Amino acid sequence: MNAVLSFFRKLGPEMLRRTYEHTFLVFFAMAIAVAIALPLGVYLARTRWRRVASAVLGAAGVIQTVPSLALISFIVLLFALVALPTIGTLPALVALVLYALLPILRNTYTGIRQVDPSVVEVATGMGMKPIQILFSVELPLSLPVIMAGIRISTVWTIGIATLCGLIGAGGLGDLILKGLRSIQMDYLVAGTVPAAVLAVTADWLLGRLERWLTPEGIRESHHSREEGE
Repeated sequence: MNAVLSFFRKLGPEMLRRTYEHTFLVFFAMAIAVAIALPLGVYLARTRWRRVASAVLGAAGVIQTVPSLALISFIVLLFALVALPTIGTLPALVALVLYALLPILRNTYTGIRQVDPSVVEVATGMGMKPIQILFSVELPLSLPVIMAGIRISTVWTIGIATLCGLIGAGGLGDLILKGLRSIQMDYLVAGTVPAAVLAVTADWLLGRLERWLTPEGIRESHHSREEGE
């Protein structure tokens, strides 16, 4: 008990501050990634130019295959060449957004494409416009798939953000780096445990959000299909 109290007296305030920085970094990276990938995924799913869709998805896939540390280093090098800040929040956000794009983009594209064409035809026959079909039919039906992509991206981003401490972006990575450099287990615990809790909590909250946003009929249909499998 005394050891726990001593730990929180020593690292409690810094752990809270670094957790706030980490959450701030992940939140804005995910907000930007969703703002880019969601409409782009919808466009690619509905466009007739399949080669364009394949090229964009392929480019996002290439970014995803680059090791996270190598991508951060590349962003720093690129920023140095164009005289932009090479340390701090900006290069970290760019790297995190690039890494978060693929699951959201791919799942949005897949979710829209897997909507039954007959359902879209019925909606068209009822006189609904394309934008109405998108928001009233396609997006609600594909929501579970899209949310799965957002959940995967969020968990990945929380983990990769710990590496952004290497370029002065703050967050829980700073505590982990201090622990590794000085071989102090308390710093490692103060960095890794909150990061793990953040990932689990974010996944749970997004799961609840998905359930709240999904219409009841679609949710029950999806649940029945899972039970049948």
